[in-house]
Amino acid sequence: MDALELLHTRQSAGKLQDPPPDDMELAEIFRSAVTAPDHGRLRPWRFVVIRDEARERFGEVMAKTLKERRPDTSPEMLERERAKPMRAPLIVVVAAHTQAGKIPEIEQVLAVGAAAQNIMLAAHALGFGAMWRTGDVAYDASVKTALGLEPADSIVGLIYLGTPAGDPPPAQRPVPEHFVTEWTG
Repeated sequence: MDALELLHTRQSAGKLQDPPPDDMELAEIFRSAVTAPDHGRLRPWRFVVIRDEARERFGEVMAKTLKERRPDTSPEMLERERAKPMRAPLIVVVAAHTQAGKIPEIEQVLAVGAAAQNIMLAAHALGFGAMWRTGDVAYDASVKTALGLEPADSIVGLIYLGTPAGDPPPAQRPVPEHFVTEWTG
């Protein structure tokens, strides 16, 4: 698949199943991730892989922190939160570890966002499906600490990876011309 076809056909997967990328494929995905633009070569990206039984443990962390944020959460909501990591056989938490200095923080976070998009594209190129999620869990300092990140780090996405379950309906793409203007001075 050429680069433009890759870009035009990538879409988020609705359902993911086994198998996930193996270790060699995952290494290729990360090799692609770190080619993202990186002003100042600060390498602000951090990747945390969650798979196998660790997904269940991560689900417990998610439920526990939800209960801490919202003590009145129903048992059903806690169970739904606990089950979220089971949506896919592998999760990559993509985080920005920014540094104060010459390069603005926003540029460092954007570099990590570009790395996350490269993960999505590389997974697609290898025949895998991916979905990018965030939610309150991405902004919770306790979750970050549980994952070995710094509380000041920014989780830009939880990327769920696996084999697509069935063929998703064609993505409804926006018309690019609706978003483009030409400035002439």
